[in-house]
Amino acid sequence: MTPESDDDWFDDPAPAVAPAAEDDESWFDDVPPAAAPSGPDEFELIATHLRPLTNGDPVALDLLDDAAVLPSRPGYDLVITKDAMVAGVHFLAGEDLDIVARRLLRTNLSDLAAKGAEPYGYFLAVGWPSGTTVEDRETFARGLAEDGQAYGVNLLGGDTVTTSGAMVVSATLLGWVPQGAAVLRRGAKAGDRLMVSGSIGDGWLGLLAHWGEVEDPDGGLVRRYRTPAPRLALREALRQFAHAAADVSDGLLADAGHIAKASGLQVKVDLDRLPLSTGARKWLEAQPERGEARMSLASGGDDYEVVCAVPAADVAAFQAAAFAAGLPVRDIGEFVEGEGVCALFKGKDITPQRLGWLHG
Repeated sequence: MTPESDDDWFDDPAPAVAPAAEDDESWFDDVPPAAAPSGPDEFELIATHLRPLTNGDPVALDLLDDAAVLPSRPGYDLVITKDAMVAGVHFLAGEDLDIVARRLLRTNLSDLAAKGAEPYGYFLAVGWPSGTTVEDRETFARGLAEDGQAYGVNLLGGDTVTTSGAMVVSATLLGWVPQGAAVLRRGAKAGDRLMVSGSIGDGWLGLLAHWGEVEDPDGGLVRRYRTPAPRLALREALRQFAHAAADVSDGLLADAGHIAKASGLQVKVDLDRLPLSTGARKWLEAQPERGEARMSLASGGDDYEVVCAVPAADVAAFQAAAFAAGLPVRDIGEFVEGEGVCALFKGKDITPQRLGWLHG
């Protein structure tokens, strides 16, 4: 394998003579393409487009090594999260690659937000479809640069390969939280109120709007799907008041259920109290079955809001802290003894069999 055909942006150059096939134990390396791509090689691309994303962070070692070395931070715990996305499944097929990069970072940052963590840096893995151009890679790197700067996260290392299938991207995000203060899924207590930030249902409606099934005159719903906003501003309020939390990726009902299961409780969700955007309300008004429609909003997923358990006595203080951070939160239910999820509409249990996205 020649350096020109090796799609590993971060590793050292391959040896001049590749080892025999029977001696090659690298399960994960890509098969080299028939012809070397024209234009700059991968190491030039690293220097030009990826090394700047480290912002000089010494941990990244200028992306000249095959690892990063993280120092400890006294008094803090390191929070680590990892997600992968596949074209046509987790982001739109044919999506602009700068948007793919931003969505990748933001969905992972949402996990850190729910833990009450301060973002620090990330590791990147990309499976490039055959035929990906240098310009495509530059566009992807530009998206990483924009959101890396916006959210204060540096690229620390990673790997890339070529694939004959759909594009696959993955990021591992690192964040710091004061020692022992991470907000986990487990920890909710009977009597806690179920709180949620922002608005629910916009991500799901945004996907439908992209397909032309929902009106979206100003494009706001589609934007919520393509580039969700991680609720990092809530981290201090969560650490101060929340017993447990999760981000809403699979769907509000599913993710509230994750907290309930981890905490050994049942969660009751009042669908009448869902916080809705103007676009979601307009859609809801046109639906013949309001209960079923609200259930769809609560199970659609891709909202990347934060759902959490807060003691009843602290609800007002939590809402005030969230408001001061620029983000409204609403009381939409409660945790009780029992198990599972109970979705209520006008006092009636209409819990669906499918609560949200199911991972294969």
